[in-house]
Amino acid sequence: MGGFYPFSDSTLAIILSSVLFAFIFFLPTTQAAGPSSQLSPGKPLTDGATLVSPGEIFELGFFSPGNSTNRYVGIWYHNFSTSTVLWVANRESPVLDTSGSLSISGDGNLVVLDGRKAVLWSSKVTSLSSNESTAELLDTGNLMLNNSGFNVWQSFDHPTDTYLPGMKIGLDLITNVNQVFTSWRSVDDPATGNFSIGVAPDQSTQIFIWEGSKPRWRSGRWDGQVFIGIQNMVPTYIYGFKLSNFEQEKKMYFYYSQFNSSHRYVLMPDGIERHLVWANDTEKWYQFWAQPITQCEIYNWCGNNATCTNSADGKSPTCSCLKGFERESENLSGGCVRRTPLQCERNKSSIATASGQPDGFYLMQGVKLPDLSHWDSGSVTYSQCEVACSANCSCKAYSFVTGIGCLMWGRDLVDIHLFSSGGNDFYLRLAASEFDDHKKGLEGYVIAIIVVSAVLLIVGGIYLMWKCKIRMKRFYRRLIKRQRSVEITRTNGGEDSSGEFSAVIVMHEQEKGGHDVSLFSFQTIEDATKSFSSSNLLGEGGFGPVYKGILPGGQEIAVKRLSRSSGQGMEEFKNEVILIAKLQHRNLVRLLGYCIRREDKMLVYEYMSNKSLDVFLFDTSRKLLLDWKTRSSIIEGIARGLLYLHRDSRLRIIHRDLKASNILLDELMNPKISDFGMARIFGSDGNETTTKRVVGTYGYMSPEYAMQGLFSVKSDVYSFGVLLIEIVSGKRNSTYYNSELSLNLLGYAWKLWNEDSVMEFVDSSIVSSCSVKEVSRCINVGLLCVQDRAIDRPTMSSVILMLEGENSMCPMPRQPTFAAEMSQSDTDSSTFDKRIVSANASITMLTGR
Repeated sequence: MGGFYPFSDSTLAIILSSVLFAFIFFLPTTQAAGPSSQLSPGKPLTDGATLVSPGEIFELGFFSPGNSTNRYVGIWYHNFSTSTVLWVANRESPVLDTSGSLSISGDGNLVVLDGRKAVLWSSKVTSLSSNESTAELLDTGNLMLNNSGFNVWQSFDHPTDTYLPGMKIGLDLITNVNQVFTSWRSVDDPATGNFSIGVAPDQSTQIFIWEGSKPRWRSGRWDGQVFIGIQNMVPTYIYGFKLSNFEQEKKMYFYYSQFNSSHRYVLMPDGIERHLVWANDTEKWYQFWAQPITQCEIYNWCGNNATCTNSADGKSPTCSCLKGFERESENLSGGCVRRTPLQCERNKSSIATASGQPDGFYLMQGVKLPDLSHWDSGSVTYSQCEVACSANCSCKAYSFVTGIGCLMWGRDLVDIHLFSSGGNDFYLRLAASEFDDHKKGLEGYVIAIIVVSAVLLIVGGIYLMWKCKIRMKRFYRRLIKRQRSVEITRTNGGEDSSGEFSAVIVMHEQEKGGHDVSLFSFQTIEDATKSFSSSNLLGEGGFGPVYKGILPGGQEIAVKRLSRSSGQGMEEFKNEVILIAKLQHRNLVRLLGYCIRREDKMLVYEYMSNKSLDVFLFDTSRKLLLDWKTRSSIIEGIARGLLYLHRDSRLRIIHRDLKASNILLDELMNPKISDFGMARIFGSDGNETTTKRVVGTYGYMSPEYAMQGLFSVKSDVYSFGVLLIEIVSGKRNSTYYNSELSLNLLGYAWKLWNEDSVMEFVDSSIVSSCSVKEVSRCINVGLLCVQDRAIDRPTMSSVILMLEGENSMCPMPRQPTFAAEMSQSDTDSSTFDKRIVSANASITMLTGR
């Protein structure tokens, strides 16, 4: 048998060893190479193989949608399944089996071929150099075709149903070609469906969804921050939407940037555009926004010259004719027609018999403005807009919108939706008689009132004169007491117990001192909040509900109506008015005024469109909108607001109730400290002060304050430290407890920071947008602020220096041992009758919120 071997045993052993060595040596290199992101001539991508973008974000290959067995070339998120397909090449011509391939053809184009090498789809670029094309899948999700060093084609210019960051899909102002996104035909079929979405071809800066060629939904015009036709749309800092400089580029499109998570806008087969956001902590896609989802959002649902108002369930809208209009037919969607012609539309004979009174404008508030408006760029103010519309006989209505200018309508008014909140003021032109009818209806009522009033005046006149003498005597006696009360209040910082009426006088004195705080009538507040309607309820604070309101001039306000059972009495109410009236800082909420009527006490603040920090921070989906840059800005703003209170303000104030729900956010996500009902003025020495009435929120109170009633500026520093750690972790200190380690949030933060594992503590939704160095510095500062001894905590000026000084060293904190055992939410309000003995044997009343 040995004669049949061509090699000796030793030679054979050497050859086998060499082969084995080569196999072992080259195998790791092959594995390390990873998937390719490029496609080259002569190397087709077959079914089963994929391209992966360099950063392993997107993947391209063949897939079968839903229950279909057809094969398509698509792009999807690499880390997710093919259920997240973002783009499809051969959507109209599927491969019927797994024999298909994607390759670069002889003419340099990208093509999809079936098993017989028939071309099912092509990029269709002309005048290419053959064999000089390459294709690459980028980390943006864009498939780019390069020929002779030039980008000649890209998938971003040929979208399907998904809108991704970096896309510039819109209206070409030179060729008038409008690029649009189109829905799939069904979840099993990516062929072109019946719905499309894109920029309005009339250059009105609106986004439209069309069903076929018929409008289905529109966004309203772009005002530089939001689309005014989308109710309560979050401003541009979250969505990142921007309008192109279309005058220079000659192309109108909207684009946006990726902010902190995978997210996509998809036009679904049912015609609904959905904004989907990926949550890392739950590993699910959340629907953050969708349009249209109610019938009133369907384009012109109620017909021309009619308004649509949503019902509570959004399924049974109410259609109503505009004032001065009447139903044209029994069909609710048939629209309405004008009842009385406008003066300038009447012929000469009718003018002769008319009253001669000019047309007027009827104000409607909270309106999704009608479509088909004309933009008058020459009218730069509200008054100029009104004059321009009045002088134009064809102008049927107008509106002046900040960020846009003067909008006028010269045709039927279509697609009007009355919002429950938000919206714009809309001025409808009506004949003078439409206003007269209203007056005539009141005429009999007014006459009756006049007659009754006259009788009452005659009968009551004598009685009033007699009572006047008695009241004047009482008034002078009370005036002396009130003046003394004012002086007492100014001396001791608001500790006055002379009653509600005394407090009102004190507030009037503050107004006379030049502080811009107004006394509102109860009727004004009631009208502004629509009788404290539940639809205007912004939230439930520790001392009562907060409502949104709109003053007659259009100014938006937030009204805090103090609950009678809240525990905040006249003392706290008066304290908050006096303190905030004297404070002026960009990171402190501005008090506009107050209102008192018997037992009702209300504070009127500037309206914060994004409510409070806890609404975002502790909500699973909304926290995704707080990237690390935004959170850092919020931390810095709170710190600067506290520094102003502690050091730079005229009064020098300790807040005593700093927490996430007392940090309000304006439209640009700037933080503003609010709720000064528990605040106290301290002396220039900044020494500790003792109180027998401990007030605050569990989880935020410093040890010396909660246990002994001692408070100082370091009490606020402790609360700030807790808040800082909550912002970084996205967890609420008062409710978080790690059962495995038996640690609360502060203890857990200390453990991970001390072990150099801070990224395990960071909110999962910001891990990708923050750096270890910045997060570690923030946690370090937070731990310094929550040290047990007040003397060990830094001042707010030192805090700001540590947060902003990238190269400065932060001191080592001591391990915090104090932990609040209470776990109730900081939004719960109660008076907790728990007496604890302080170190100096005094009895302290602990009042929790």
